[in-house]
Amino acid sequence: MASFGWKRKIGEKVSKATSQQFEAEAADDKDLADDDAANWVHATKRRKKILVEDCVKKSKELKDEGANLAEKRRYREAIQKWDKALQLTPEDATLYEMKSQVLMSLHEMFPAVHAAEMAVQRNPRSWDAWQTLGRAQLGLGEIALAIRSFQVSLHIFPMNPEVWKEDLSWARKLHEQQKATKTEAVQALAKEKELSQESIPDYDFESDEIVAVCAAIAEKEKALSAAKTVVIVSASGTVETVTERENCPTAPDETLFIRAR
Repeated sequence: MASFGWKRKIGEKVSKATSQQFEAEAADDKDLADDDAANWVHATKRRKKILVEDCVKKSKELKDEGANLAEKRRYREAIQKWDKALQLTPEDATLYEMKSQVLMSLHEMFPAVHAAEMAVQRNPRSWDAWQTLGRAQLGLGEIALAIRSFQVSLHIFPMNPEVWKEDLSWARKLHEQQKATKTEAVQALAKEKELSQESIPDYDFESDEIVAVCAAIAEKEKALSAAKTVVIVSASGTVETVTERENCPTAPDETLFIRAR
């Protein structure tokens, strides 16, 4: 069996000059590796920047194509172009705002409101996005929400005469009409309820007068049910009315031809 003993370190056999040369070469290799890593990071960032620039450029081309189609009233094709552009630049608020306008032209109000809300989320400082949102909300009948959107648009751009004179003025007018209609409806309902209550008199069914009337009617009905009227037509054509009692019915004579009750 081989025995294992203490061994000297290998470094003791290496001369000082050789050791220094090895350390210098290792330092050069490390610097070269660091340079390669820096170059790789720089190249990656550059490729990413170029890719983003290409996406933005292609998105702008699609946006312009969609705008031209929208001006020609080819709304569906315009929406297709803008949807492709949104895949490249999903944070572009103007694409959503333009899409909302086209959807309103197609009378698709729910998607129009959603697109305008996406535009506002991506750019809350865009006065035209708030204006488009207000118009879409107005198309849904959400007048109070539309007024708020127009007010935000004016807060961002106070000198916009279109929002002030047209959009907000029209929305407030509709709001006043809506309030007047609701007031009239409430008044009509209240009047109808009041008339219905007045048309039903408040009888006291336990009063002495009502009890006496009911008793008289019951006696009369009892008397009528006790007597029966019989119409007798003889063979010669004579018509005779005979009243018979339940206990003593009237016996017809031999001349009876027809008996009718």
